[in-house]
Amino acid sequence: MKKNFVNELTWRGMIHQVMPGTEEQLQKEVTTGYIGFDPTADSLHIGNLVQIMSLVHFQRCGHKPIALVGGATGMVGDPSGKSAERNLLSEDLLRHNQSCVKKQLEKFLDFSGQINGAEMVNNYDWFKDFNFLDFIREVGKHISVNYMMAKDSVKKRIEGETGISFTEFTYQLIQGYDFYWLYKHHNCKLQMGGSDQWGNITTGTELIRRKAGGEAFAFTCPLLTKSDGGKFGKTEKGNIWLDAEKTSPYQFYQFWLNAADEDAKKWIRIFTFLAKEEIESLIKQQDENAAARSLQKTLAKEITLFVHGDDGLKQALETTEKLFSNQTAPAESLSEQDLQSMEGVVKIDYDLSKVSPGVDIISFLAETNIFPSRGEARKMIQNGGISINRKKIPGQDFSITTDLLLHKKYLLVQKGKKIITW
Repeated sequence: MKKNFVNELTWRGMIHQVMPGTEEQLQKEVTTGYIGFDPTADSLHIGNLVQIMSLVHFQRCGHKPIALVGGATGMVGDPSGKSAERNLLSEDLLRHNQSCVKKQLEKFLDFSGQINGAEMVNNYDWFKDFNFLDFIREVGKHISVNYMMAKDSVKKRIEGETGISFTEFTYQLIQGYDFYWLYKHHNCKLQMGGSDQWGNITTGTELIRRKAGGEAFAFTCPLLTKSDGGKFGKTEKGNIWLDAEKTSPYQFYQFWLNAADEDAKKWIRIFTFLAKEEIESLIKQQDENAAARSLQKTLAKEITLFVHGDDGLKQALETTEKLFSNQTAPAESLSEQDLQSMEGVVKIDYDLSKVSPGVDIISFLAETNIFPSRGEARKMIQNGGISINRKKIPGQDFSITTDLLLHKKYLLVQKGKKIITW
């Protein structure tokens, strides 16, 4: 065997709960384990990355990963972590999403025919001909209602205002049967997932014990939060997707580059494959010189390379260089795509008609709320702290006119080191 999987994920902070006997099973033999992915969108997002990293580590430690795309469970809806019933997608849309998700997962896992080569399965394949009467006879009779109602995901919904439908109530049986089916047909003995999935996963281990007399195992990863209390993977624009068409490599790179120090220290363990010694050295450098942001730069580089490859990383670095690092380059060299894809900067709309005759710089800065008052704007200009299109404003008599507009519609305003677009 290669690395100890449980030890590897433990020091990386990737284990929340682990069922007794799991580590011993993984040390004993090459083990097949799976994670399910919900095809409710045509792309995975960075909230799925913890699970993807888990599967990659699992394979690198010598074990066989299975990625399950939930074509059947996607039709039902998982109540875990949800406060209300979600809308169900059509079968055609689910099939489209499944194909997109499968292509993404194939970028990260080795699907070659070796002994621990990854496999992709779709639970719709074994549920499509499974009629309701057979399901309640073969599955439902093995798990009591008392057992199902004791799960946190069910209790919270029952105690809440919206309640829970029979459809979502049965979700844990369907996911439990997935584990049982994979146990019987692929000798799968381990299910992994987020900590909110613990109840569903243990239902699977219980079904295997009661229906097949077998032993199965489980572990979960913690659900990530940001140090400021915000939701991980969310920005003002919404999800950070793994699809470059939905989230550009530059925007993806900037998300990680803008991580707070405490988040970067946690995320570099989870989202890179760097060795423990190298990570500890980077964290030490960060503590000694936080301004250099070496930790964030390494994190952004490594995860962008993993998700978007060499070309994506190159594109992200080039755009970052154009926008931030190479301040001597003329603003006119920035493409419209560069300006539109700016992430982590303030974007302001302003009436173009006011610029046609020209507007004085003090009024412009106050009306756009770049400064809360004309006095503060005036003071910053006097101190040389305002640049328009990377050129310092010479004085208070400067006017904003249409001939300054980049691509006839943009201005690049810099307030000290902070970039603002208009």
